Amino acid sequence: MAHPTLKQLRYFEALARHGHFGRAADACSISQPALSVQIRDLEEILSVQLFERGARQVRLSGFGEEVAPRVRDILRAVDELTDLSRAAHDGLTGRLRLGVIPTIAPYLLPTLIRALDASYPGLELHVRETLTSKLMHELAEGRLDAAIVALPVSEPAFTEVAIFSEAFVLVRPAADEDQPVPCSNTLRGMRLLLLEEGHCFRDQALSFCSAPSAQPREGLDGSSLSTLVQMVGAGIGVTLIPEMAVPVETGATPVSVTRFDSPQPTRTVGMIWRKTSPLAAQLSEVAETVRQSAAGLYGQQHPAQDTS
Repeated sequence: MAHPTLKQLRYFEALARHGHFGRAADACSISQPALSVQIRDLEEILSVQLFERGARQVRLSGFGEEVAPRVRDILRAVDELTDLSRAAHDGLTGRLRLGVIPTIAPYLLPTLIRALDASYPGLELHVRETLTSKLMHELAEGRLDAAIVALPVSEPAFTEVAIFSEAFVLVRPAADEDQPVPCSNTLRGMRLLLLEEGHCFRDQALSFCSAPSAQPREGLDGSSLSTLVQMVGAGIGVTLIPEMAVPVETGATPVSVTRFDSPQPTRTVGMIWRKTSPLAAQLSEVAETVRQSAAGLYGQQHPAQDTS
């Protein structure tokens, strides 16, 4: 009796995740016809239809829904077997799949990548930038090895290691530079520009202002910190950004950057990974490299406490 191959299971997982033959084929670096043949062969081996094929979308069948989590478990176990072998050798080599949230990635990654290249010559770094919720999902499924996020994430299956803390600063039009620094209550009544729903930085900013996250904010949300700063420069309102973003986002825009009076709003940045990961010791070393990289950034000299 024929059995499914590991390659077929990886193709199945990609198609289940993307819901589209073309995108799944691109993710697997093969042609769409080749992917279709492998999926069809897998369905023949199992003697059951795994997908419902539509004109524009592919959906898992009822049986496919039952198969999908088992396939992910198998693939994660295989990846961890490989990681176990890597952990048995000195140093960190091979592929490292690292997730980073958007309010950290543009500012930390250039320094971090150089540091990782210098410390781990055999490392093949794959970076994934997206929201915390997606990073946690992909980490749990074994599609990422670790992620750099704002802590805490409070997920029992993950190890959390705090790396550094940083302040939020107020960005307002240059014409307002001489105005008093608003307190959190005053800020709540101002035209505050925030990142769109889903960004943890949005919730942290609202928490500082003691403002409900569900209140209507039509026309005041942006998709990136760069967009928010440009809107402030145009006189539309004020915003908060993390201190590490200041050199990149405010240099060429007519805005004023101001620190808040104590207690300042802050966030703790750290790394998370699965507690079952065989690479835990190596990832702890990577976290230290992240810490050293962050220490060299503008305004980043605030060590954080380990929360693992």
